Amino acid sequence: MHSPIPLHMAPDARPPTWTADIWLRMRRHFLLKAVGTTVFTWIFFIGYFHLLRNPAFPVTEMPLTALDHLIAFQPYTLGAYLSLWLYVGVAPGLQLTFKELVVYGLWIGALCVTGLGIFYFWPTQIPPLPLDVSAYPGFAMLQGVDAAGNACPSMHVAVAIFTAIRVEQLLREARTPLVWRVLNWLWFAAIAYSTLAVKQHVVLDVAAGALLGMAFAFPSLRWRPGKR
Repeated sequence: MHSPIPLHMAPDARPPTWTADIWLRMRRHFLLKAVGTTVFTWIFFIGYFHLLRNPAFPVTEMPLTALDHLIAFQPYTLGAYLSLWLYVGVAPGLQLTFKELVVYGLWIGALCVTGLGIFYFWPTQIPPLPLDVSAYPGFAMLQGVDAAGNACPSMHVAVAIFTAIRVEQLLREARTPLVWRVLNWLWFAAIAYSTLAVKQHVVLDVAAGALLGMAFAFPSLRWRPGKR
């Protein structure tokens, strides 16, 4: 049996097993990560909802594609849609050092600011859809809070793909079994698909969100502390 990994282990030391590596990453700066992620999310939502309710320019309605017509309303995917707010905490939660955590926050912060900037100069919304959500718990609240605006790019997808790419990098560094990396991508795929299935976004929103997220995720892999 391996001995526990002390919290004071040098940042560049490699734990003996992948489970010890992940456990060490989770414990390091745990309170800072939990509080920081919560505060960051609230700050983003303040800007997001302000722009949603007070568009500065005429709102563009996003067109539907053939794929949008093929994907039916699937209320059971709401859980996957809402799981983003748990998923976004995985990558910062696995940062090993304070410097890595700060730089990660700067990259995803830049992604979110860019998304909000797009919403300011080019407000968009999805077309009105004839859906009766009264029979589905949670959907009335979702549509009341997260209305059809701020559609393109989908920040749900942008943040999810940024997280997926960074979690992939962290799991590789921790030498985790392949199954965990596959589960990471399946979680991302479920979130991305759910944005279409709960009819909060259209295909063009999702494609634009994926491109935006990758535009920040890949450079963040290159310019980060502790790169191995």
